[in-house]
Amino acid sequence: MSEFKIPVSVLVVIYTTDLEVLLIERADRPGFWQSVTGSQDSLDEPLSATAAREVLEETGIDANAYTLSDWQLSNIYEIYPVWRHRYAPGVTQNTEHVFGLCVPRNIPVQLAPREHLRYQWLPYREAADCCFSASNAEAILQLPAMLAFAHQ
Repeated sequence: MSEFKIPVSVLVVIYTTDLEVLLIERADRPGFWQSVTGSQDSLDEPLSATAAREVLEETGIDANAYTLSDWQLSNIYEIYPVWRHRYAPGVTQNTEHVFGLCVPRNIPVQLAPREHLRYQWLPYREAADCCFSASNAEAILQLPAMLAFAHQ
């Protein structure tokens, strides 16, 4: 594995059938709420495997026990300067691929203490308002459309 992060990541919106969304608070930035995110470990790691791995690492939820959906959405964004040291010199942009994971509301959540402090379930609009990342908020706001599309 390289010493630098790969600038390809996943964003996994974990939600219930009632459109409640799981948000987790970053340990390195208290007050920053987000969905599960994480970078590929290697260029040959499938994005769905990255998504399942990150969900397990960050929440203790086994995504393979539920339906992990590739929403076929991606965002290219500027990496926050505070985190650029994690990437190779000159890398300033990341491509984020969006997934959704529907789980039961009462599912146990086990946070990775070095990564996250707390979690909360919120109605999707409130969850979007809490996200510090615009791409995360936009993905959450897509939830009703993604569910409608999946049930066509």
